[in-house]
Amino acid sequence: MTEPDYLTTTRADYDGGAALYAEFIGEAFLASPLHIAMFPVFAELVRAGGGGLVADVGCGPGHVTAHLHGLGVTAFGVDLSPEMIKIARAAHPELRFEVGLMSALEVEDGSLAGVLSNYSIIHTPPERLPETFAEFRRVLAPGGHALVAFQAHDHPSEVAEAFDHKMSPAYRYSPDRVAGMLLEAGLVEVARLVVAPGEDPNRGFPQAHLLTRRDTTT
Repeated sequence: MTEPDYLTTTRADYDGGAALYAEFIGEAFLASPLHIAMFPVFAELVRAGGGGLVADVGCGPGHVTAHLHGLGVTAFGVDLSPEMIKIARAAHPELRFEVGLMSALEVEDGSLAGVLSNYSIIHTPPERLPETFAEFRRVLAPGGHALVAFQAHDHPSEVAEAFDHKMSPAYRYSPDRVAGMLLEAGLVEVARLVVAPGEDPNRGFPQAHLLTRRDTTT
C-alpha cells in the first residue's frame, strides 16, 4: 500500500530536525502552566479508572511521556519519526518508545486506559482525522480517556486552517468541529480548555485541549 504523502513529508521533516526540536521543546512544554493544566486531570482519571497503559501518540523526543510517568501513569510513546524515537530512548531509557502511526497503533482492541495526542493531530489533513479518532476509540477500554490538544481557530464554519508550522505543514482546527468528529468516533467530550489567543506570544493562536471518554454503550 502506498503511504499518504503527508506521512512521508512529516516523517522526513521531523527526522531532519529532530535534534534541534528536542533542544527547545522540553523547556517550551513546561513554560506555560495553561498548556499542561489538563495533564494532571487526565492522569487522575486514568488512575481513578483502575490505571492501565496510556499511549502518548506523536511523542516526539519523549518529554510528554516522561511527564505522564512523573504523574504516576504507565505511559509509552509512539512516533512516526525514527530519529525522534532514537532521541526519546536515549533521554528516557526507563520508558518504552516505538516507531508507529497514531492511525494504526499496534495494540489490541480495548487495551489502553488512555490516549494522549499532544499537538500531534496538527499534521493530519482534516479528511484523515476521522480514521485517527476511530483508532483512538478502538484501542481504548470502555470508559478510557483521550486527551487531544492542538492549535485552534475561532471559525466553526471551517474545520481547518493551514499554517506555517516551523517543522512541517500543519493545520489548526476548530475545537467544536474536532469535538464533533471525536463524538462521531464514539469519544464523548467531558471537558475542554481553550487558551485565549493573547496567551500565545508567537502567533496569537488559541490552544485547545479536549478531554474525551470512550462511550461505554457502543
